[in-house]
Amino acid sequence: MTSLADCWAMDAQDPLAALRERFVLPDAMIYLDGNSLGALPKATEARVRDVIAAQWGKDLIKSWNQHDWIGLPRRVGAKIAALIGARPHEVVVADSTSLNVFKALHAALSLRPGRRVILSDEGNFPTDLYMAQGLAELLDDKHELIVVPPEGIADALNDDVAVLMLTEIDYRTGRKHDMKALTAAAHAAGALTIWDLAHSAGAFPVDLNGSDADFAVGCGYKYLNGGPGAPAFIFIAERWQQAASQPLFGWMGHDAPFAFDLDYRPRQGPGESIDRFLVGTPPILSLAALEAGLDQFAGVDMAEVRRKSIALGDLFIALVEQELAGHGLTLASPRDGNRRGSQVSFRHPEGYPIMQALIARGVVGDFRAPDILRFGFTPLYVRYQDVWEAVQRLRVVMVEQDWQRPEYRRRAAVT
Repeated sequence: MTSLADCWAMDAQDPLAALRERFVLPDAMIYLDGNSLGALPKATEARVRDVIAAQWGKDLIKSWNQHDWIGLPRRVGAKIAALIGARPHEVVVADSTSLNVFKALHAALSLRPGRRVILSDEGNFPTDLYMAQGLAELLDDKHELIVVPPEGIADALNDDVAVLMLTEIDYRTGRKHDMKALTAAAHAAGALTIWDLAHSAGAFPVDLNGSDADFAVGCGYKYLNGGPGAPAFIFIAERWQQAASQPLFGWMGHDAPFAFDLDYRPRQGPGESIDRFLVGTPPILSLAALEAGLDQFAGVDMAEVRRKSIALGDLFIALVEQELAGHGLTLASPRDGNRRGSQVSFRHPEGYPIMQALIARGVVGDFRAPDILRFGFTPLYVRYQDVWEAVQRLRVVMVEQDWQRPEYRRRAAVT
């Protein structure tokens, strides 16, 4: 049986322990929702204040050149590239994950003319599926989205599939797809791949080029700690950049945006074509906050991040089963840590009020319909002792049946 003293000992030996001091974390709160919104890095406030006061406030429009505002999408993209196994010129930061899915999907479909199927699975994040449905409708229903169970993906790959579009980590259960194996299977069937890394980037080592991935997208506000609504990123493998096209013709994707031509001409040239996936003017304040979040990974061994992520999840599972047997909580995540992301989910018919009661006791996770209590373990700031204390408070909620109180059953707009 694991004790609190054991957890203190694990924290004392944790090579990542000092990173916690880089983040703003309320003393009374155990924050296990970094897989939804990352904690605020202490460096972010000063960085954004400098951009506002010193750059915008004093240098005004000169800052586009003087402080290289215009280069932020590529510069921040290069920092993300280092975390996801990509080359610096294969990643750019722009727009939202949803819009980047739309752009990547259109590009992939254009590279596979004559094929009509967009293949995905039931664990994909709904917005990705919505964008595929909308694009298919826009293209006069010449394409069809087919959604299968995760275990049915390989069998569904055939010569009519143009694109395999998957979220690497199931946002509900944390189940982890084998990116390399599924990409190889898609390529063997003649299809391209789009990977959503929203729950991957910053949580564990990702190797897009080692997996031979074609396209990828992801957000900046979860494990990358870029702040609420932080801009997203898009990856285009170098081999596709000259041929890939996307339908949102914006001036930042033009080959010469400040020539102000009346006709669109996409950005050309080796190492430059990724810019054609830009659209409008970059959101400088948001990009500055995201860059500050990414700077927290400087010198961090992502293999050690992955090791701790698995250990935290394993500990949580063991403690829940040790302390809460008979309370109706059923493990929804893979038990094998190598097969899940940096989160653990449990099912319970009363999952929503249980989570609200737990939040009231200072442990912040979240709920995903219909019955999932979701707990994220961000290795940069979550401690082993946090896991212990979180389970003790969950035990009180279940034993005392706090969740039956009416105020915890009222659904909020965000769950």
